[in-house]
Amino acid sequence: MRYSIAVSVALSALALSACDRQPVVVSQTPPAVIAVPVPGPAGPQGTPGAPAEKGDTGATGSTGMTGSTGMSGSNGMPGSTGMMGAEGAKGEQGDKGDKGKTGGDTIVVIPAPAPKT
Repeated sequence: MRYSIAVSVALSALALSACDRQPVVVSQTPPAVIAVPVPGPAGPQGTPGAPAEKGDTGATGSTGMTGSTGMSGSNGMPGSTGMMGAEGAKGEQGDKGDKGKTGGDTIVVIPAPAPKT
């Protein structure tokens, strides 16, 4: 029993290989000749093509942001009002006093505006 499967496989192989096969026929036909076309002379030039169509115009870009306003210069501030002069001394019997002194010899210089760049 140990060898029964092995023996049956061997017998099956022998039985199947003992069949007559068709003989393979090899024909000795010459190879086919393939004609390769040779390029001839160049033909006449074709007509020119139609002009290209104009493309669409691109979209307009968005507007840029407005810049911030610059600061006022320190020289642009108005000057302060000068001090009142000293009151003159009163004369006798209610006379009007002399005119008081002025506030001093102050000169105000306003510089020219800076050139725009």
